[in-house]
Amino acid sequence: MPRPPRFDAGQLLDAAVRLAASGGPAAVTMSAVAQAVGAPSGSVYHRFPGRPALLAEVWLRTVEGFQAGYLDVLDSDPDPRRTARAAARHVVAWTRAHPQEAALLLHGAEEFGRADWSDEHRERADRGNLRVFGRIGELGQALGVVGPQGADLLTLAFIDLPLAVVRRHLRAGRPLPPHAEDLAEESAASLLRPEE
Repeated sequence: MPRPPRFDAGQLLDAAVRLAASGGPAAVTMSAVAQAVGAPSGSVYHRFPGRPALLAEVWLRTVEGFQAGYLDVLDSDPDPRRTARAAARHVVAWTRAHPQEAALLLHGAEEFGRADWSDEHRERADRGNLRVFGRIGELGQALGVVGPQGADLLTLAFIDLPLAVVRRHLRAGRPLPPHAEDLAEESAASLLRPEE
């Protein structure tokens, strides 16, 4: 019976997350990942045909992990106002629970070499984004926030503001303050409050 591989893809991607969190996408090289887990470089090339595939997989695994929880929150409550508050909180709570992954996502897919990804990787990323933005659009409909300006308002409330709450702390390597979730939630709720 063959021996199981000593270094699996998950271990290699975990190492890539740590490297990206501390040094940005440029720090994620095949040799750096191998060195981080004490593996021969061949182990990395055995699982990822080249650096573009490694960068795509580390990005996609991270963003898909976030998106799965975010979609769960968006589908968790029939009341759209409570859902809106929970969605803003989730960005901060996920960041608190996954600071290295959140630091990685601050860079964006383009910095992780999206232009060099395979068609399959780019399509996978696009499908995930379409699911999230489609669901945010449905929530916007339920809230009465529609049209191009409404789309910008939803993006600001559910993505841009919560990221603003966490970004400076992540970049400084500091833990989030205890009130960060409340700040994101209240900011989103204020933006989405119906006009008097």
